[in-house]
Amino acid sequence: MNSTTLPSFALPAHAPAAARAVLKPLERLRHGCLELVLPDGNVRRFGRGEPHAHLHLRNWNPFQAALARGDVGLAETYMAGDWTTASLPDLIGLFVRNRQEIERLVYGSWLGRLACRLRHLLNRNSRSGSRRNISAHYDLGNAFYRLWLDETMNYSAAWFDGRPGQSLSQAQDAKVLRALEMAEVGAGSRVLEIGCGWGALAEMAARDRGAHVTGVTLSKEQLDYAQQRLAQAGVSARTDLRLQDYRDIADAPFDAICSIEMVEAVGREWWPRYFATVARLLKPGGRACIQTIVIDDALWDRYIAGTDFIQQYIFPGGCLPSRREFERHAAAAGLRVVDTLGFGSDYALTLRLWRERFLAQRSAVLALGFDERFIRLWEFYLAYCEAAFTQGNTDVVQYTLVRD
Repeated sequence: MNSTTLPSFALPAHAPAAARAVLKPLERLRHGCLELVLPDGNVRRFGRGEPHAHLHLRNWNPFQAALARGDVGLAETYMAGDWTTASLPDLIGLFVRNRQEIERLVYGSWLGRLACRLRHLLNRNSRSGSRRNISAHYDLGNAFYRLWLDETMNYSAAWFDGRPGQSLSQAQDAKVLRALEMAEVGAGSRVLEIGCGWGALAEMAARDRGAHVTGVTLSKEQLDYAQQRLAQAGVSARTDLRLQDYRDIADAPFDAICSIEMVEAVGREWWPRYFATVARLLKPGGRACIQTIVIDDALWDRYIAGTDFIQQYIFPGGCLPSRREFERHAAAAGLRVVDTLGFGSDYALTLRLWRERFLAQRSAVLALGFDERFIRLWEFYLAYCEAAFTQGNTDVVQYTLVRD
């Protein structure tokens, strides 16, 4: 590698015009330092201080992709193997911290945003659309998720509640236990779980709290696993898990409702229906504990005007609420917020642990029939989310709601 650091904007004659358009805003970095290795081996450095991030380009493709599609283009070129980095979370975190200085590189052009927005709108969460969207992510196979989730099979933020030496599985149990306690689930309680996943909360509620649990999911893979899990735990008689849309639940009233990171998959246009369903199914005075990822209120307007990498490649049809939007929709449905717990830094740690476990299972993932592009997609996804929680763009909140 030629370690020469080029003077400002000096590029080889064959470099595309997009390269100059990208390098110019990088000169405005205010937080941290970026070392950029160009395809011809020359090195450019931008900014100063910590954090320090590294980006090694194998070709010129990422420049045009970033200009056109922002973070989506950055992800696509990483999946294609067009660039590498020593640390994805550090690199993405650097871009997040300098969002205002490199706005075009984060969001892309208006035409690129429009194309992504139109594709996102095709993934709306009608009943058939919801089944398709959930299947696209969760029906990758239980064998895949077992490789890198911990033994509790919780695919949501763990809560590291301060106990020394706490493992990931212990932190996941702590998160579930807190949700059950805040919803006041006890012996004989009739509990509804909207989005029951692989059955972790249903098992704890029935086994440890003596509750009767109804759970719904749209993932056949998750349902099969959860039903087997509950049978092995000896609590099938107190649990009823179904392949059912939350909008079609007729059983009522429930003493308590839990829903762990389900709101994000509902879709913005369906939030009124979701909260109305919670209120309809919850007895007067009953409690709901709803855990959700939220986007910073200050970023909300820009967020909903476009789409991001997560919506394009990971959770089609999804949309994060902000705290303000969540609380507004809950109040409109007659649900009063009585407690909140934000633990976004714990989600950053959860994601780091997941990413490390996932990458350690590279050979096993390939053996399941997935390819290197899929591995880079998931590596980028986990790092992207970790950076967002680390930098405070997103948080995760357990809301406790009461139906008055």
